[in-house]
Amino acid sequence: MDWLLLINTMLGSFLAGLSARIFMISLPSLASGLGSDILGIAWALISFQIAGVGFSIVFGRLGDIYGREKIYNAGFIILTAGAFFCGVSQDALQLIIARFVQGVGAAMTQSAGRALAMDAMPAGSEGKAQGIMTMAFHSGFFVGPPLGGLIIDYIHWRGVFFFIVFFGLAGVALSVVRSRRGSKPVMSPSRRQVDYLGAGLLIALTVLLTLLLDHKAAQAWGLGRRGFLTLAFAGIAWGFLVHESKAPSPMMNLSLFKIRMFTYSVISLLTLSITRGLVGFLMPFYLQDVLQLTPSFMGILFLAPPIFTITLSTVGGHITDRVGPRIPATIGVLASLAAVVLGAALRVDSHWLLPTAMLGLTGIGTAFFNSSNQAAIIGSVPKEHRGFANGMVHTAFELGHLLGVSVGGLLLTVAYEYYSGIAGVTPSAENPLAFVSSMNASYVAAVGLTLIALCTSLMRGSGKIRAAVAKD
Repeated sequence: MDWLLLINTMLGSFLAGLSARIFMISLPSLASGLGSDILGIAWALISFQIAGVGFSIVFGRLGDIYGREKIYNAGFIILTAGAFFCGVSQDALQLIIARFVQGVGAAMTQSAGRALAMDAMPAGSEGKAQGIMTMAFHSGFFVGPPLGGLIIDYIHWRGVFFFIVFFGLAGVALSVVRSRRGSKPVMSPSRRQVDYLGAGLLIALTVLLTLLLDHKAAQAWGLGRRGFLTLAFAGIAWGFLVHESKAPSPMMNLSLFKIRMFTYSVISLLTLSITRGLVGFLMPFYLQDVLQLTPSFMGILFLAPPIFTITLSTVGGHITDRVGPRIPATIGVLASLAAVVLGAALRVDSHWLLPTAMLGLTGIGTAFFNSSNQAAIIGSVPKEHRGFANGMVHTAFELGHLLGVSVGGLLLTVAYEYYSGIAGVTPSAENPLAFVSSMNASYVAAVGLTLIALCTSLMRGSGKIRAAVAKD
């Protein structure tokens, strides 16, 4: 057991969850402090998002080639520097650039962290390692909002970023101490070839997909025509697949998708992430605009998911190590299915305990599913490809969330036009009956997506996780 490496990866995962939530609650203060509007500040979110989605797989693969610890340690330095420059930004443009830098650093740490956690623990502890990482991430998710609120109220909004810098410096210090021990090479020197063209095509592909899913980002770039984006995406996707099938050391080894457990686990993660993105997007509007709950009370309700996730993640990981990932992952999908079924039954006058139960079920689902499914994705591939698999985890999660928000908004709009009887109307809680009916319809679609995740979870195969043998 390499405790120092495990603690460092846990710190990185905690920092990722902390950064995500603490930044979200600081958006209004940022807009006011930098003299910007909500659209300008939204670009700080978009730039971080594009960096994370675009570079995760690339850095995961580079970690396989040059060493995951090298990528992880460099990522901590870049992430910390990005947070510092966010804290000293004088206008929205500087903040956007600093957030992009921070996103690149986050992509480096997140594309290596889960694989390193598995490397730090004995063989056969894949589920336990992922349970610990899930618990660390959601611990940051849990403490982020209250900490951020206290810092903004009693210090300054810039203090939010300097608080992140503090944890980043701790991670850099641990990385320096750990690096003195040395690390084992991941690949033999003869196989250390970088597919630069594949990396460029993959980054372009993920950026285009992000713009397709996030229409506001596309409009900000002057690319509001989805037809053009779709054609460009299809062309680059075709070129990427052709190139990767012929490259001697591809950025994305397509043969890995022949591994049953890996492929079905990735599909399960993507589809369930879409559901989570949809639920997370619609629920705040229902709680605040329909049930008329105060933001502070809503904040308390939204503590339910991380509480369950933190307490149950290691349980899911333990079961995974004992019997394999299929049973705990399927338990997680079933809990998520129960959540969206409950969401489809919400009414205008539902008691707040019902959506709270829905959020709690989502947290339970996350605990069991993430621990086992991520262990299956990373543990089922050959060890020299774990960085790529780790990058796939991060990319599938982020893209699923983006798609969930996009699909949720589209479904809500179409259903609201139908239930309100007004063409071209924007969904609004001013007509609560139409709004809730539209939300119910969106959750019915989420039920269908979750059933897909259930099927792929069952199809991943039974038995414990076994790393496939690399084929030249």
